[in-house]
Amino acid sequence: MIHPTAIIHPSAQIDPSVGIGPYVIIDGPAQIAAGCRIEAHAQIVGRVEIGEQCVIGRAAVIGADPQDLSFRTETESSVIMGPRNVIREHVTIHRGSAPGGATRLGEGNFLMVGVHLAHDVQLGNKNILANHCILAGHIHLGNNSFIGGAAVFHQFIRIGDSCVIQGNGSFGKDIPHFSMAMRTNRITGLNVVGLRRQGFTAEQRASIKELFTLLFCSGKNHTQALAAAHEREWPEPASRLLEFASAPSKRGICPWRGEAGGG
Repeated sequence: MIHPTAIIHPSAQIDPSVGIGPYVIIDGPAQIAAGCRIEAHAQIVGRVEIGEQCVIGRAAVIGADPQDLSFRTETESSVIMGPRNVIREHVTIHRGSAPGGATRLGEGNFLMVGVHLAHDVQLGNKNILANHCILAGHIHLGNNSFIGGAAVFHQFIRIGDSCVIQGNGSFGKDIPHFSMAMRTNRITGLNVVGLRRQGFTAEQRASIKELFTLLFCSGKNHTQALAAAHEREWPEPASRLLEFASAPSKRGICPWRGEAGGG
């Protein structure tokens, strides 16, 4: 299962079922679980944990040092990856920037060719990132979102669950749950098609739309809209949208520019 040209550090812990292709380099105390496939020329550097049934594509680099001018190379940090992630060719995922820190991926994510996850990114589950997306340091991305190719994201922002984000977009503010986002820091409505495909009921979609309209399309400023929203109880999952909007990052939330409620 291990190609004779592969170079593997003696401290690496690799399940016997793992397939390791030509010219792979595993440099450090990596832990690679059962059923994984490491394709030709991939590099796994330092403290990297890879869950079961992951694919690491050709020439991907997992665990390299952060691109942070203040980073000290002796810092002990890691990349931690859950099961069933597909990491395609030339993806780069950098390790955490602080002692004990980690860049983390949940399960079932699909990172297409050339995606970059910078240090300390926290990725949830079942996200799809198309070719050459770039997530800067400390970004939090939720679950079940789709990001189009070549979209770029400023450090420290949050991206919610079940979003769909246009390729070539540029974002420096938070993107709330269930949103469609495009161009530069613009949300244009709800990801209605995605919510249906993910099994949200008609009642759930209706409450999400009502809250979304109040928060972003009512003409109120953010403080006024939140105050109005908090005057009543919201069912799950609309309550998650309210929680997200109530605790923005320092960079704030993308404004709405589109039809009320997204249809």
